[in-house]
Amino acid sequence: MHSSTSAVGSTARRLGLPLALVSALSFGGSGTAAKPLIEAGLSPLHVVWLRVTGAALFLLPVAWRHRQAVRRRPGVLLGFGLLAVTGVQACYFAAISRIPVGVALLLEYLGPLLLLGYVKYVQRRPITRAAAVGAGVAVTGLVFVVEIWNGLAFDTLGVVFALGGACCQVGYFVLAEAGREGDHPVDPMAVSAFGLLIGAIAMTAFTRPWDADWSVLAGQVTMNGSSLPALVPAAWMVLIATVLAYLTGVTSVQYLSPQVAAVVANLEAVVATVSAWVLLGERLGTPQLVGGLLVLAGAFTAQTSRPAADPEADGVLGAGDPALGRTAEGDLPVAVGGPREGTAEGQLPLQPNQSA
Repeated sequence: MHSSTSAVGSTARRLGLPLALVSALSFGGSGTAAKPLIEAGLSPLHVVWLRVTGAALFLLPVAWRHRQAVRRRPGVLLGFGLLAVTGVQACYFAAISRIPVGVALLLEYLGPLLLLGYVKYVQRRPITRAAAVGAGVAVTGLVFVVEIWNGLAFDTLGVVFALGGACCQVGYFVLAEAGREGDHPVDPMAVSAFGLLIGAIAMTAFTRPWDADWSVLAGQVTMNGSSLPALVPAAWMVLIATVLAYLTGVTSVQYLSPQVAAVVANLEAVVATVSAWVLLGERLGTPQLVGGLLVLAGAFTAQTSRPAADPEADGVLGAGDPALGRTAEGDLPVAVGGPREGTAEGQLPLQPNQSA
């Protein structure tokens, strides 16, 4: 039994990690695609509205196909739309209006550490030392990536907004996992589609898109000295940095534990920095290169955790309940009977799900 669950867990890791990496790569390019549109005349909030609404419209057929999910798990869908989509975006832009971008980004990416605290102290589930150490190393790397020492400015409300974004990021991973729990699991694609649709509706209320000059999309924009149609970065932002990013990210949580997937998501900051260097000519300094390596090391450390029968042997921070069949990683039960028997490392059943 142990060997079979280990094999399933290994398969889950091989599937989940590439999905999490694709999600981080996709999310990381959103800023690079958005900047030419902002420089062409669209406000940051209108660019975000375009991103979320465009993705929601693209996924409307998916939402219609999974329309039964509205009756089965309305709370998960609503929470995902308000927290993982609207909350993260609104808090981040509110934060950067009061504190430097680097500081806001760092505070928002405290999400993986907050998630570990949520899992351990709220859900009362054990976490591995590998996940905890990986999160700490990754966040340390982010300090260097965003060069926080070049723009530290303390504003209480701005810090509160940034930390609110971090909390919403926790909601992204918690709700992505919750969609597959219970008697009425929801497909990840349904969670993503309805989450983006709810997010688009909510954002329309405060972004006032009808005030934007959308004629910008019919013109040209400049990227690193080169001119290209504005629709190119707009399409990339909608289809790659939102649709693909959310779908792969939410699905990865079904194969990896939320805390491991969250640490891997820190790679987004590295991708954002590198893509800005290559496509926008914003060069990297030595601290950012060092920080990128630390984020990579942290993500790798977090995803190397393994289940073990003896919590002490695997470095588990907090013991699981053996009566529930908890794995050493402290996630969902390993095999307590039924058709879903055989999930390892606390992973959810190997079925598709969502992403934001």
